[in-house]
Order: sequence, then structure tokens, then C-alpha cells
Amino acid sequence: MAHEDLHHMLRSQRVWSPEVTRLSPFDPDTAPPTPLLLFTSWFAEAVEAGQPEPHAMSLATADEDGRPDVRIVMLHGADAEGWSFGTHATSRKGRALGVRPYAALAFYWPVLGRQVRVRGPVAAASPAESQADLHARSTGALAAALTGRQSEELSSLEELRRASEAAWEKARGNPCEPSPTWTLYRLRPESVEFFQGDGERRHVRLEYRRTEFGWAKGLLWP
Repeated sequence: MAHEDLHHMLRSQRVWSPEVTRLSPFDPDTAPPTPLLLFTSWFAEAVEAGQPEPHAMSLATADEDGRPDVRIVMLHGADAEGWSFGTHATSRKGRALGVRPYAALAFYWPVLGRQVRVRGPVAAASPAESQADLHARSTGALAAALTGRQSEELSSLEELRRASEAAWEKARGNPCEPSPTWTLYRLRPESVEFFQGDGERRHVRLEYRRTEFGWAKGLLWP
């Protein structure tokens, strides 16, 4: 496909088509005092609106040389301790967090024209808590974790198939099978931004910033 075709397709795409997106007014003066309360409310509204995989989020890290990387992971929870996700400590993102324990998260819920961005330091949970998190998930999640070797070079899809089948057998036979490198990480937010799209492009951006006295709120230009 020629790059002209790609350019044409890009130009033909719409943002927030009224057939699939409902842009609701957002009054930042009514926002709660903490970002977790607003995130919980917006997440519930995304679920109710039928947003596919609302718990999917972009996770951005940087390696020891400062080179950025980003991928999609799943949110495991959000509470007073932070926003949590899991991965192998030996994976590419796990190694990056080992040398630069700071990250950014981004949620995008197009059915409501909303984004949420979270930034802050990241800390690993204890091995016991990490394994408990893993074993509370699905059999498929455990099998994927037991397959292991995430981000390593793969010689063939056949090698993956054999390793995956063995991992599935273990996961089905023992739902508490340990995966030693699996780690639960928590991002403790220093800033959380809530973006509400507007049809006239007067988007509302509300940012919470952590201070020594608690959370401060402020607006950002779109």
C-alpha cells in the first residue's frame, strides 16, 4: 500500500463521531478533592457507556539511557497506595523500572472523549503480594506468566506453542503455581490529569498535583 493511500485514509477518519461518542460537559469546579475519586467515577461511566477494555492503559517507561518505551497493559487496581499493574521483573519494562522507577500511564475512553494521564514513581510490591495478585487472575493470565521469558528473542512460533501448552497444563493443574519473576508494581501519582473532549475543541483539562499539603487542582490550556 502506497503512503498516499495511508495519507488518504488518515484524512478520512473522524474524531469523536456522534454515532459512537457522547461528549458530556465537565465542570471542574464540581470535581472531588482527590483524583482517585474522580478516576473511579469516570471509570464507572466508561464501563456503563460500553467502552471496550476500559482497564487497558498505556504504560510509558525509560531505560537506563533515557530512551522511552510504551506499551498497553491492564490496570490491576487503584487505591490510596497507587495505580497497580503486573509484569515480569525480567521483562523489558521490568528492567526499565529497575533502573528508572518512574512511569506514566494513559487511559483513553473514546466513547466519552476522555483521557486520564497519571505520572509518578513506581515501587514493586512484595513477592507474596505479587503472587497473590497473579493467582487472583484468570487461568490464562497464570499460564501466560508461567510461559515466561517475556521480551526475550523467540526462535519460532512452534517454540512458543510448546512452552505455552506446558504452562497451560501447569496452570490448570495448580492454580497456585508460582511464577517467581512476576511482580506487582504500584505507581504513586504525583500528578493526574483528566481530559474531557469538547465538540468545539474547547477541551477541559483538569490536573491534580500532589503537594506537601495534599492535592492541588488547576486547569490547563487544551
